[in-house]
Amino acid sequence: MPGDQTKSSAPLARTGYSDAAKTAVQQTARRVQEMHSAIADTYFDILSRIPLLSAPAQLVRSAHDTIAAGVYGAIHHGSGGLLAAASLVEKRGSGRPPGKPPGRLATGLRSALNGAFGDHLAASNNVLAVPMAIYVDGAAIALDAATLRGAFPDAGKRLCVFVHGLGCDEHSWDADDRASTAQCHFGRQLHADFACTPVYLRYNSGLPIVRNGAQLAAILEELLAAWPQPASELLLIAHSMGGLVALSACEHAAAAAMHWPQSTRMLICLGSPNLGSPVERLGHLTNTALNVSKITAPLGKIAAARSQGIKDLRHGPGAPSRDPAHEHIAFRFLGSSLAADSTYRVGNVFGDGMVTLGSATAHAIDGDVQCASVGKLGHLRMLTDARVYRQISDWVGALEPPLQQEIP
Repeated sequence: MPGDQTKSSAPLARTGYSDAAKTAVQQTARRVQEMHSAIADTYFDILSRIPLLSAPAQLVRSAHDTIAAGVYGAIHHGSGGLLAAASLVEKRGSGRPPGKPPGRLATGLRSALNGAFGDHLAASNNVLAVPMAIYVDGAAIALDAATLRGAFPDAGKRLCVFVHGLGCDEHSWDADDRASTAQCHFGRQLHADFACTPVYLRYNSGLPIVRNGAQLAAILEELLAAWPQPASELLLIAHSMGGLVALSACEHAAAAAMHWPQSTRMLICLGSPNLGSPVERLGHLTNTALNVSKITAPLGKIAAARSQGIKDLRHGPGAPSRDPAHEHIAFRFLGSSLAADSTYRVGNVFGDGMVTLGSATAHAIDGDVQCASVGKLGHLRMLTDARVYRQISDWVGALEPPLQQEIP
């Protein structure tokens, strides 16, 4: 850990932060490893002096030392590699011409760091903290009429806002043009099939879901108020955590009597963990187990440093319920399964590898609600899968056509 703490930390929060974070994490891991070894050695030495326990203690000690070395090695090299990459992005970014947005590698690393530690980055005013905004060609845009008209010259009467999931950004929706017909670029295809103008959100997925929901509600209010086409209709397509953020935005909008929900026709949630993710529940149980012993408690503190956004996924917000202000919105929930048959019991339990089918399709909404599932599909592949688009197309196609576009 850096020794001199008397200097002001404000400049470090904005320059040289990745190198400093790398040193802090690795030095902390090293100190914890030393403390762990000292405590373990003390107990194993005591056990080795007891005749009947000496041999078993040696076996347990050997297994313990091997596992501990692997855990600490993963922490040291994993965090070092990620933060070293962030440092490289930082240094390269400092030489970027003014006004030019960073490349996809840089934004991808930044979004991944925000997913893991985004609340800490935001709290320390770190330059890596992602501000929630609408992004076009990798750059955030202002939500005023002139800027929107320039950014969306072909803006139609129906716009579709895409909301990504944990640790991702708007590029996660991009399909590989060289791939087979099994992939599909949802935004481009919706524009071609239904004249929907695709709009992409980027946000700090490490922040609490409720906080991101409030920010999204405010952004959608500004977006529709300044959209080049008056009286436009809104569709929302959200993946994973993004669905929870979108549902939270609906709740905030209802409480604040905002106008955008009245223009919203449909909200589609793809693999959203309404009842929580078993992966985060496993992480919480591991964290709890580590804290049981004084030997492993320091590891528990390190594990607990994950973002609040991740922790919010342990139980999820619960099945969404209808609000009277949203009675006209069509809610659609789609889950996937790693099993070929999504109705198969094992596939239902394991879901897409991150979210179970039950969690992805849970709701307590009366009215226009439909659920569907797709088999043999992992969590992240939902973003570009052609079968998922066909289901989206069926849902959107069933809506009444938007109002006729006005000629500027």
